[in-house]
Amino acid sequence: MSGLGIGNAAPDFSLIEAFGEEPVTLLGHRGEPVVVLFVPLAFSGVCTKELCHVGENWDVWGSLGARVYGISIDSPFVNRKWREDMGVPFPILSDFNKRAASAYGVLEEDFFGLHGVAKRSAFVVDREGRIGYAWVSDDPGTLPPFDDIVDAVRSVS
Repeated sequence: MSGLGIGNAAPDFSLIEAFGEEPVTLLGHRGEPVVVLFVPLAFSGVCTKELCHVGENWDVWGSLGARVYGISIDSPFVNRKWREDMGVPFPILSDFNKRAASAYGVLEEDFFGLHGVAKRSAFVVDREGRIGYAWVSDDPGTLPPFDDIVDAVRSVS
């Protein structure tokens, strides 16, 4: 489990979706809730299923009034192609340097022989920049509890 708990300040991040675009920062969303979904690897089966679930249920997720960001350690090029292939309506940010995953305490040091992959995890950050919900899985095959995340966003909105 992450060392970040409910009520802790959420670490700021500065991540890009594509080269040449302004970085996305958590601080830039102060005043609105944010959902941060760390996924281990782009194009993998469970990660694709997770982000497609959010996209396919965008009528619910999009109505929450929260920003939703997928975050992967893959490059912006890979994440952009993955997003296009899935057709999801939210950005997938690149944490290629693994700073965000480290700051959130979800960097897996050994992932089946790969070093520095994010654990599947979800954080809801409230309008003041505090963690309102945190879920981290040690099992990369486990999907997040989507209903709990939606309820958490509603509770911080």
